[in-house]
Amino acid sequence: MKELGMIVNLRKPEAVSMAKKLLQWAKDNDCPFMLPHQEASALTTAGVDDEHWLKTVKLAVVVGGDGTFLRAARYIMGTDIILHGVNLGHLGFLASSRPEEVEHDLENILHDNFEVLERRVLKCILYHDDSPLHKIYALNDIVLTTNAIARLLQIEILFDDKFFCVLPADGVIISTPTGSTAYALSAGGPIIPPHMNSMLLAPLCAHTLYSRPLMAADTDTITLIPKGVSRDLMLTQDGQLAYEVFPGDRIDIRLSRSKKIRTVILPGRNFLDIVREKLGWGQAFKID
Repeated sequence: MKELGMIVNLRKPEAVSMAKKLLQWAKDNDCPFMLPHQEASALTTAGVDDEHWLKTVKLAVVVGGDGTFLRAARYIMGTDIILHGVNLGHLGFLASSRPEEVEHDLENILHDNFEVLERRVLKCILYHDDSPLHKIYALNDIVLTTNAIARLLQIEILFDDKFFCVLPADGVIISTPTGSTAYALSAGGPIIPPHMNSMLLAPLCAHTLYSRPLMAADTDTITLIPKGVSRDLMLTQDGQLAYEVFPGDRIDIRLSRSKKIRTVILPGRNFLDIVREKLGWGQAFKID
């Protein structure tokens, strides 16, 4: 595989330093990286326009953390580009290469010694006055919350247009399996392997004893309708982009049938290995 691209978190000096190191490695191995203009300008090298980059690149190395990976996923959404992340962040469930192993990992990639995982993404349509206002795709999650301090939301929830409940809570998370190790995990949701075809509904600080995280099938559509009069409502996409929501707006969320994000799985490195490493499962701790 020779058509390599690179996306870099230019706000992190360590990411810029790693990107420069990889550019030299690529030059030495006769497999130059193709960079979008923004990255190319910061790294003082030649770049190409977005259209050419998205049509030509087969696999993109993402240098940063999971936030950079999510930005990269939006950038390549709708293409067949495979993403591989180098983790320079903290937890890092999406960016799987460690900095000290990245050159070895890239050699495996160049020799096609890897597998590809297709991750499902959410398709969300926000309706205002019964008209579609925004179409949103998310790799991790869609979250409905309030900006007001200590203000409880009343959220009507439907499954496939059938009434389920009115949830009193600070908000609600609709997550993919990929996003189950992100915000939904801190809300008490289960860890779902990323190859599963499902969604997760996780309430945020629900003001009720019956509320629990709930799994949904890949064929379901979850609808959220905020009730009341509060105008401090916000819908967030992967924790990075925000959209204004008003009481009575309708938010339809389902797994996209057409769009997926393809990621690298390297030999001897599976999802359970990452869970064990990142979350410390099965590790004994010494108690003084």
